[in-house]
Amino acid sequence: MDYIWSPWRYQYMSGTAKREGCIFCDMTAADPAHDRERLILHRGRFNLIVLNLFPYNSGHAMIAPYQHVASLDGLEAEALGEMMTLARDLEAALEAAYHPQGYNLGMNLGRSAGAGIADHLHLHVLPRWNGDANFMTTVGETRVLPEDLDTTYQRLVEFFRSAAGSDARRAPGELAGG
Repeated sequence: MDYIWSPWRYQYMSGTAKREGCIFCDMTAADPAHDRERLILHRGRFNLIVLNLFPYNSGHAMIAPYQHVASLDGLEAEALGEMMTLARDLEAALEAAYHPQGYNLGMNLGRSAGAGIADHLHLHVLPRWNGDANFMTTVGETRVLPEDLDTTYQRLVEFFRSAAGSDARRAPGELAGG
């Protein structure tokens, strides 16, 4: 197995990144003026898009509803619809910034399914390239991230700023013309 040093992931893997409370609820309640520090790319009416602090690869982002729920059946229909619309918008942003050859979208619902934050559902969106080794470490045995989170944030946030203008809370579909 090859090893590439990634100190930001060590915090997650060692458990030193564990904290009290819900990170997504804290982000929702936080002043939007501090979105940059929290890596929040966009705030919709019912969901936010945030970079994963411990990414599997460059561009790994998550869409989390403001509503604190652990399962899809507890999520309000409007929030669920907007989540999918924002996934489409995020796909467009990733396409413009990275030109990936594919995407993984996924949710881990419950601890036994691998959810790191089991009480607040969220959708992972990951750009993928043929031959990349960044999704399943146990298979690829190597993980390489070619850029830091600040660079990823700058590349993606511009899409949402230009698409959404200064209004931080848009109706579902307004970014991608839906």
